[in-house]
Amino acid sequence: MAVTELDLFQNRQRSNWIRLRTLVLLRWFAIIGQTLAIVAAIRIYGLEMEIGLIAMTVGASVLANLFSTFLYPENKRLSEQEAFLMLIFDILQLGLLLYLTGGLHNPFALLLLAPVTIAATVLHLRSTVLLGLVSLAIVTALAVWYIPLRSSAGFPLYLPDIFRFGFWVALVIGVVFLGMYARQVTNEMHTMGEALVATQLALAREQKLTDLGGVVAAAAHELGTPLATIKLVSSELMEELQDNPELHEDASLIRQQADRCRDILRSMGRVGKEDHHLKKAPLETVIEEAAEPHLGRGKDIRFDLIPGADQAVRQPVILRRPEVIHGLRNLIQNAVDFAKSTVEIESSWTTESIVVRIMDDGAGFPQQLIGRIGDPFVRSRRNDDDRARRPGYDGMGLGLFIAKTLLERSGARLSFANGGEHGGGAIVQVEWPRDLLDAAANEPEDGLGENSLIRV
Repeated sequence: MAVTELDLFQNRQRSNWIRLRTLVLLRWFAIIGQTLAIVAAIRIYGLEMEIGLIAMTVGASVLANLFSTFLYPENKRLSEQEAFLMLIFDILQLGLLLYLTGGLHNPFALLLLAPVTIAATVLHLRSTVLLGLVSLAIVTALAVWYIPLRSSAGFPLYLPDIFRFGFWVALVIGVVFLGMYARQVTNEMHTMGEALVATQLALAREQKLTDLGGVVAAAAHELGTPLATIKLVSSELMEELQDNPELHEDASLIRQQADRCRDILRSMGRVGKEDHHLKKAPLETVIEEAAEPHLGRGKDIRFDLIPGADQAVRQPVILRRPEVIHGLRNLIQNAVDFAKSTVEIESSWTTESIVVRIMDDGAGFPQQLIGRIGDPFVRSRRNDDDRARRPGYDGMGLGLFIAKTLLERSGARLSFANGGEHGGGAIVQVEWPRDLLDAAANEPEDGLGENSLIRV
């Protein structure tokens, strides 16, 4: 089953629910750290604090963890709302603890950045923004309202106003910057992961089609002799049963059905033979095979062969690799989609390289996006005129990403440009080192050997 860009776009909605155990474990680490910091402040530095209220605040986190552990299964995944409430609880608990221990005069106020960073990686944008605003409100409140820390002699411990203001500014910038940074990196990871899955599905689909063609071709080859025998015998029976119209009609039907079986197998077995000799083909043939689904779409597709300077170098016979065919097919589809009337496909080769250049006479790539072509989910060539001319199209750059990934996997280098000499349309150049595609360079020294057994 083919995977469409729309399906993958819909799947981009965040569903990466975080496990309850993960947040519970992180909270245990926070509880241990808070306890050790309080004990060290009292035992080592002799600071005076509201021990009773502090113990109740830390105990609230302990009770929350115990309830979460005993009420829910260990492998429970939190929904959006559940994860948001847990992070809100953590940031409020930390804010209250900081209120009891000096506010922004306490260097551990830096830990307010942790819940915001976690939220940016697992929550929707609205929840992340809301939690960030709560964090900023707590940071601002702690700059004004707090219970000061006191030394063993009873003197309050304060930072100079300029340092406290600087700490507040640093926390505000940290909440905003780290939230945006973590969210952007996470989005990139999810986008790339989904696009790579689409690439794997496309390659698997192409491989299955090739294998299916091989099975059908082998069936056609193996059944050719029995079908020919049936046709011959039925023809002889038709001659001998001229005096018996009913039996003559049955013999004629047998011959017709044998011909029908032959035609069906022939039409199904056009590509993907299991014969080792048919796993390679001239460069021109492979390119025409890649372009075949788009030949009848109303655009003129022209094929040009341009040998290298050394005319003695013959056209290469290359391996019919699924990733090469599918990658070129996607590039040709993109050119046909945006061409006004003509698509040119130039193939050239030397002793060192094989180059395929695909050009269209459309509007070309937007100049500001040329450097990002090949990234997933980038709408690259959509303008107002094109929307009016093709209202049903809503590409997201996934096809180009799949093509680029598959072709680079085969060892190719891709470049994208706009060419004035070709009507200003887009130009995509694909270049391989010749020894990666050349069938002669990849044949075993002892020959192809026997054809492989087809397994289904």
